[in-house]
Amino acid sequence: MSADLRRLARPLMTWDAAIIAVTLAFLVVASMTVEHFGTARNAGYIILDLAPILLLALTMTLIVTTGEIDLSVASTVGLTSAAMGVMWNGGMALETIMPVAVLLGAVLGAVNGLFVTGFGLPSLAVTIGTLALYRGLAYVLLGDTAVADWPRLFTGWTLGTIGDGPVPNVLIPMLVLALACGLVLHATPVGRSIYAAGANPIAASRAGIGVGRLKFWLYVASGAMAGLVGVLWTLRYSSARADNAAGLELTVIAVVLLGGVSIFGGKGALPGVLAAVVLLVSVQNALRLAHVSTEALTVVTGTLLIAAVLAPNALGALRTALRRRRTTATGRTA
Repeated sequence: MSADLRRLARPLMTWDAAIIAVTLAFLVVASMTVEHFGTARNAGYIILDLAPILLLALTMTLIVTTGEIDLSVASTVGLTSAAMGVMWNGGMALETIMPVAVLLGAVLGAVNGLFVTGFGLPSLAVTIGTLALYRGLAYVLLGDTAVADWPRLFTGWTLGTIGDGPVPNVLIPMLVLALACGLVLHATPVGRSIYAAGANPIAASRAGIGVGRLKFWLYVASGAMAGLVGVLWTLRYSSARADNAAGLELTVIAVVLLGGVSIFGGKGALPGVLAAVVLLVSVQNALRLAHVSTEALTVVTGTLLIAAVLAPNALGALRTALRRRRTTATGRTA
């Protein structure tokens, strides 16, 4: 009977379950203790705030699961936003600008993928370089100026809600993309290849998995997603600027690691990452409502990033110790 209970309880003892439980507990406590936190209007603001982080975290989860990283996502957002401003000033229709911005993001992601998989360079070094390169190119395009005369039809939709309710329009495409990434990672051969490539790339290659090709296309997907976020960011704030989304890459990496994805690859799941996004943005929102300074919000992000690295490793060590103790006890009994 105890073995059956352990088998039933095993899904509840994962890091995903723990972060989901912490997130739900925080939402309940904050709703009761922080003024205006639990209102429908504030929930809409939270969804708008978490949208760019969540979208970038979807493809970042896939990349980190393969054992790589992409630090250039925020700079890609800034560069695509700046490019949108240049195209708009040049008289191009916004209906054309938006897909071009996503395509530009995909090209920037392909550059990362080429250096990492084609030339065999470390993804950390490559994407630190393109982080600076893409941000610099954004400033070359726009300098310190901003393009702010975007059509109200598009900016209104980005900030608008479904019907007359409190649910933002952006929630629908966000959920569709989250579901698509979840299915790819957890229910397709591509997802199994991603885990295999992260756990042991040499063995994965010997098993017939095109590890380099897989990683390349994940970088392309990451760039395209950053291009999409560049579009949403520009329209939400009605401003194309070279410094849009500056520093957002640290927040994205923080939620991916806090969600239980191993920085070494091969481990992780999307539900934990989604919960981590909600947790981080909700904490930041609650602190703002409590009139906590911006500097303190940065401290919170840094603290969660450290906790995201330490906590899963500590939990894994504890599990290993308990398993060894149980095995030793069983051996003595026998």
